[in-house]
Amino acid sequence: MNPSSMAGGSGEGSSRPAEEQRPVQPSVQLSRYESQKRRDWNTFGQYLKNQRPPVPLAQCNCAHVLEFLRYLDQFGKTKVHLHGCAFFGQSEPPAPCTCPLKQAWGSLDALIGRLRAAYEENGGSPETNPFGGGQIRVYLREVKDSQAKARGIPYKKKKKRVRRSISEEDRKPIVQSS
Repeated sequence: MNPSSMAGGSGEGSSRPAEEQRPVQPSVQLSRYESQKRRDWNTFGQYLKNQRPPVPLAQCNCAHVLEFLRYLDQFGKTKVHLHGCAFFGQSEPPAPCTCPLKQAWGSLDALIGRLRAAYEENGGSPETNPFGGGQIRVYLREVKDSQAKARGIPYKKKKKRVRRSISEEDRKPIVQSS
C-alpha cells in the first residue's frame, strides 16, 4: 500500500470517496494575539463542556464566566497575601509564606478582552456577550484592588499627557556662545 492511500488520499485503497475528503488549506500564520484568543476560546469552550451537566455556549452567562475566572486561579503564579499574613501590604516580602498563588489582575483583564472579542467573532451578539457584563467588570475591579492592597502597591490611573504645541521660539536652535 502506498503512503498516499494510508493518509486518506483519493488513490486506491482510500476509504472515502474523493468528493468527501477535505482539501488541504494553506496554513495562515496568526498573530500572537489571534493565536492566544483562539486558545483562550477553545479553553473556555472545553471548560463549559466539562461542567456537570455540560453548558451549551448559548446558555452561558456571567455566572459561568466568573466561575471560569475563579477556576483559573489554581494555575496562577502571583502571590496574593491574605489579611492575616505578616507580609500583607509588602511589595517585596523578605521570606516565603503560605498565601495562595492566583492569576494576576492584568492577565484576567486581558483574557476577558480576548474572550469578549472571540465571542462576537464566533457569532455571539454584543448585547448578550457574557464577557462584557457589569458583574465581570466589578469582579475584575475587586481583584485589582485586593491584589494592590495585598502587595502594597496602589494602582494609579495613568494621567493623559497634555500635548502642547511647540512655539516658534522653542523651535529655534540653541546657539551657545563661547
